[in-house]
Amino acid sequence: MTYQQQYQASITNPEGFWREQGKRIQWFRDPETILSKDENGIDRWFADGELNTAYLALDYHVLQGRGDQLALIYDSPVTESRRSYTYAELTAAVAKFAGVLKAQGVEKGDRVVVYMPMVPEAAIAMLACARLGAIHSVVFGGFAAHELAVRIDDAEPKVIVSASCGIEINRIIDYKPILDAAIEMATHKPGCSVILQRDISRCAMGQNDIDWQEAQLAAEPADCTPVLATDPLYVLYTSGTTGKPKGVVRDNGGHAVAMKYSMDVVYDMEPGDVFWAASDVGWVVGHSYIVYAPLLAGCTTVFYEGKPVRTPDAGAFWRVCEEYGVKGLFAAPTAFRAIRKEDPDCNLAKKYDLSKLKTIFMAGERLDPPTYEWVVEHIQRPVVDHWWQTETGWAIAGNHVGLEPVAVKAGSVTRPSPGYNVQILDSRGNPVARNEQGSIAIKLPLPPGCLPTIWGNHDRFVAGYLATFDGYYITGDGGYLDDDNYLFVLGRTDDIINVAGHRLSTGEMEEVVAGHAAVAECAVIGQSSDLKGEEPLGLVLLKDGFDVDEEQLQKELVQRVRDQIGAVASFKSAIVVKRLPKTRSGKILRKILRNIANGEEYVAPSTIDDPACLEEIQDILKLKGICK
Repeated sequence: MTYQQQYQASITNPEGFWREQGKRIQWFRDPETILSKDENGIDRWFADGELNTAYLALDYHVLQGRGDQLALIYDSPVTESRRSYTYAELTAAVAKFAGVLKAQGVEKGDRVVVYMPMVPEAAIAMLACARLGAIHSVVFGGFAAHELAVRIDDAEPKVIVSASCGIEINRIIDYKPILDAAIEMATHKPGCSVILQRDISRCAMGQNDIDWQEAQLAAEPADCTPVLATDPLYVLYTSGTTGKPKGVVRDNGGHAVAMKYSMDVVYDMEPGDVFWAASDVGWVVGHSYIVYAPLLAGCTTVFYEGKPVRTPDAGAFWRVCEEYGVKGLFAAPTAFRAIRKEDPDCNLAKKYDLSKLKTIFMAGERLDPPTYEWVVEHIQRPVVDHWWQTETGWAIAGNHVGLEPVAVKAGSVTRPSPGYNVQILDSRGNPVARNEQGSIAIKLPLPPGCLPTIWGNHDRFVAGYLATFDGYYITGDGGYLDDDNYLFVLGRTDDIINVAGHRLSTGEMEEVVAGHAAVAECAVIGQSSDLKGEEPLGLVLLKDGFDVDEEQLQKELVQRVRDQIGAVASFKSAIVVKRLPKTRSGKILRKILRNIANGEEYVAPSTIDDPACLEEIQDILKLKGICK
């Protein structure tokens, strides 16, 4: 089937379409009910089917004769160590650790918080939970004690799995004191903590702590527990939450079907192919495309500890691709902008054999045309920008290289994925004309793999996603569909600024500013204006080696925006900064930048990668008279 045939089938007959996709996984009990409503009136997929996600990701492949194939490759330049697991070895390790959890009373439906660095044991812990039918909640390793405590109170885990330490570039972060402080703060007290001792920094064990290695040696392997398709697989808290955290729930059945389908259609990956998602298991990309999807598809996944563009080897991306024969590389645009800044002519890539690398995938933030063009020019590979959310778990839109790739349009995320009935709505919830901007929404039902609720707070799920427009899931992003049904995502709806009554996308301005030869990265934010309500302000990071006159650069950038968007943009200020504040997953903290530029109070979130740069930017803006 062509893309158009699959997409139309998924929209006009979603039940029939996903029935066929559901046949591609091995069920313990085949589902007869494909689409139904739950007790909250939410659409659910494969409700009466039974399966086990860990079985599908591991045991199934062993039984199919692929036990000797590599399942997981661990590469850690920060500890100068490497390990690999075949499917048979990983299955055995997961079964044993499931036995560890079972010995501590973990059963189907219980929660287990996983607070670990990027080591194979993190994936083993996740899969062990899935094997038992328990619900894991991975918290990004290195989160502060308070952030961990509120997640413990929300998930109420029976057990916590952690490690003695993690490593941030060249800095060791001792996890155990953070974990102990979090448990002390939390109202809910877990029964015990299983601790992986790392030789680089071992920790003192407490009364309720269990040594991972010792427990693993003593454990009996546990069998797979059948669960319903609608039983939760995991709860993942969205980054940057304040107050009571927002736990996105992912079920077992729909998730398995969606992951298997996406690896084929979106990424063109087959059993035995090597896939590298350069992210962390603490984020949704790590859940979907480091752990579950590659293993469900019978691929080899690369588990990388460190930040490839911030290790002593700036060519780490290309080294890993050559060494392990990576076919599909997935990372955020931020990573490639950083590579571009360090190595503008991409000389480091020329040192490595990238013949097995077929496609580069990007997501997590808008891919600006200059970055896209730079990667295509220097790496000579197709670059796929695709768009999705923690809530959806897989791509809402992209260029489906395993189905029917089409010509790229700079700035777009190509076409909606089969299953996603994407609509652009005005403020009243009415569909707008082609090429007209509005709120990006998905007409219900959402496809398999998307969240059915928020953990412990269904009202919040309805209010946040379903209540704005009847019959639609609201993404919170603005954009438009063009005449060819290409989707252009222009940023969060709160990144649309109103200049003298004109609604303008800061994302469009960022594209124009980033196209200047001296600019490595930029953020355009809205600043309050007595005259026009809001006016845009550009914060610019220069490429290494560019020594420019800032006043002249500002004139050139202002003229670029005027030429390409128009005087209506009212773009007048571009300030050079040394760093831009980002989360650890690489997203620029635009809301905080707006607060700083408008002289408002702000709180640095625990997700920020470099807190010191906030004060640095504030000082620069004060010096320029931008803020008080």
